[in-house]
Amino acid sequence: MKALVYTANHQVTYRDEPDPLPADGSVVLRIDAVGICGSDMHAYHGHDPRRVPPMILGHEFAGTIVAGPGRGKRVTGNPIVACGVCDYCHEGRNNLCANRTMIGMQLPGAFAEHMAIPAAALVDIPQEMDARTAALTEPAATALHALNLSMRAMHRPVQEGRALVIGGGAIGMLCAILLKAYGCRDVRVAETNPLRRASVEKHADCAAFDPREGGARAPASGSTHFVVDAVGSVHTRKAALDAVRAGGTIMHIGLQDWASEIDMRKLTLAEVTLLGTYTYSTADLRAAVAALHGGTFGNLAWVEERPLAEGARAFEDLDLGRTAAAKIVLRPH
Repeated sequence: MKALVYTANHQVTYRDEPDPLPADGSVVLRIDAVGICGSDMHAYHGHDPRRVPPMILGHEFAGTIVAGPGRGKRVTGNPIVACGVCDYCHEGRNNLCANRTMIGMQLPGAFAEHMAIPAAALVDIPQEMDARTAALTEPAATALHALNLSMRAMHRPVQEGRALVIGGGAIGMLCAILLKAYGCRDVRVAETNPLRRASVEKHADCAAFDPREGGARAPASGSTHFVVDAVGSVHTRKAALDAVRAGGTIMHIGLQDWASEIDMRKLTLAEVTLLGTYTYSTADLRAAVAALHGGTFGNLAWVEERPLAEGARAFEDLDLGRTAAAKIVLRPH
């Protein structure tokens, strides 16, 4: 089969790879669509020691079962392969499984014509669902999980306050769209790429601004009830804590930088709630499928499609900010 393989830092290569063979309890999928995630970009930059080349990356996928139970059925799946027996799995929090492995990390991913996956990890989709839409299930579930977790911690409903999303990539875009769908009227997005700012304003119906320049659209210091850091850098963590108001909530999703100092004095004296989130549960994935299919996330016109064979150029364009697309979905067939 053909696959796009992460072979070295800043290098992915479209080449022949062995066809996957289903182990006991697994199926083989024909990959119909697969999205490039920010974590794939971290690997591409050499910033993720868990993803070691040569490796087939890719964990945002939709496919069709071609070998194993359910042949012919269209599905997506949970790329987190949980053990099913630890305390977290029994609690339904399989994203925190103590023994988890992951498609596109320890296991070969979906940037390929075919991929093996445990049947237990499959998530049903409506059989008429568009493959591009279904491939957005994983990032949509990340946004949904993060916002639902945040709303349980908020002093007042999210609809009553002002929200700031830092980062106009796919997770930031999906969070902004979901906040609007939840009824939050004042949603602003900080994004340095002018192409993405224009896309956010067009497709998420939010005010976007360049955080390096500020301006009238930038929220005043200490004025925002809810902040989503969808980047996770030293600078964005500082910006999130500066923007949040006393008693507000910060949701930290992005993982660009491993560590940084934050203003713990403000966090304490202003009684700010700081939350972290990691991926989603299988229940979140199912809810994301329903939300995507039902139109909660809009028409996804901001998503760009390209052939898998042109994947190397897609990685380069994302790396260099040459595309307005917050998400590029690759088509292997």
